[in-house]
Amino acid sequence: MARARHILTGLLAAAWLAGCAPPVLDKYMGRPILDPMLDFGKPDEVFDLPDGRRAFQWKVEKNATRPSPKPVIGVGVGIGRGRWGGGWSQVTTVGTSYESYTKTCVYTLIGNRRGDTWIVTGQRRPAPGCA
Repeated sequence: MARARHILTGLLAAAWLAGCAPPVLDKYMGRPILDPMLDFGKPDEVFDLPDGRRAFQWKVEKNATRPSPKPVIGVGVGIGRGRWGGGWSQVTTVGTSYESYTKTCVYTLIGNRRGDTWIVTGQRRPAPGCA
């Protein structure tokens, strides 16, 4: 199950890098719901909609890092006496730190019943920031 999530995450990341919202799900349009289940594993949620359709949802956790909004500032002061005379110096540095974050992305396929299976007829685009 975890392997399928990694595969889904990789495919969705590739789609995002290609500059489009997840065409990886587009290939399942008109296909039995078994096809994406074989690729990504059992959905995390399955529920019936009021109009008779059924929603199948996969949740994928995205772990990444981003620049922290708080800069890292370092200050150093030195005073010295030595062979070449005394003196002082000051050094100030400003850097960027990074923080980890986790975002849960939900991918939804909508299916219509056809015989004893469900055929994918629609999808919901994931939230911004999810490939």
